[in-house]
Amino acid sequence: MTVNPLPNLTLNNGVTLPALGFGVFQTPPDETIAAVETALHTGYRHIDTAAAYGNEREVGEAIRRSGLDRADIFVETKVWISDYGYDATLHAFEKSVGKLGVEQLDLLILHQPLPTRFDLTVEAYRALETLLADGKVRAIGVSNFMPDHLTKLLESASVVPAVNQVEVHPYFRQSGVIAADDEHGILTQAWSPIGGITFYRDGYRGSTLDDPTIVTIARKHDATAAQVMLRWHLQQGRSAIPKSVTPHRIAENFAVTGFELDESDLAAVDALDTGVRGGPEPVDLTLERFGIAIPEA
Repeated sequence: MTVNPLPNLTLNNGVTLPALGFGVFQTPPDETIAAVETALHTGYRHIDTAAAYGNEREVGEAIRRSGLDRADIFVETKVWISDYGYDATLHAFEKSVGKLGVEQLDLLILHQPLPTRFDLTVEAYRALETLLADGKVRAIGVSNFMPDHLTKLLESASVVPAVNQVEVHPYFRQSGVIAADDEHGILTQAWSPIGGITFYRDGYRGSTLDDPTIVTIARKHDATAAQVMLRWHLQQGRSAIPKSVTPHRIAENFAVTGFELDESDLAAVDALDTGVRGGPEPVDLTLERFGIAIPEA
């Protein structure tokens, strides 16, 4: 089995995590076990899931089947907005660890800021602080928080989030969010780190994987477009969470240590930013529209 050669990043509370994680967003439960097993066999040691993904149980089963020590795998999951509130979030933790089959989580984060009911967000984060103090989680954080959400949360929080997981890729850099994270010592973690959907930019319609600039840089380094984008994240100090269910792509995304982008490469990728979000606007994630019951088991 391959030993993970990728760098670790140190969070603001001293906990370390592998910079490159493996994500299972939109991975059907019946495909999750095989995908996570493949990722762990490839060398990934950081798995990212969420209660709302509906595949925590399968992630846990894949970890058990891998034969790896639990301590060698960084497990990250998220609380969905339906379980916000102090007591509800404490219970959400119990649901997640029960499905994952673990006693402690390495990182637990709030999945959305829920700005229309930020009082519930504050109470949910207070529950995360309790779980951290009790040693039930090693680090806590947030996801999809914009600078104003961070400012508002920090007015009442006693623990600065360790991570803010947000959409970041060459076509949507979120420079303002990254700057706010940096200001507070929060690690920016990229979901959709290679785009993965169709974008429109300067007359070009297509995926980041086919972008002429990225393809040219990839040829220069005898790499793939996906590898270039993941190097871009890692060299700029971010954590990145690519996903795939295809074994050769899982391996390809992990093989990003054999080359290094130079300053002109990094600047060229930076210049691709469109400022256009691919995922939903955080303000649109309301309980009325997106509240779903997270099963007990």
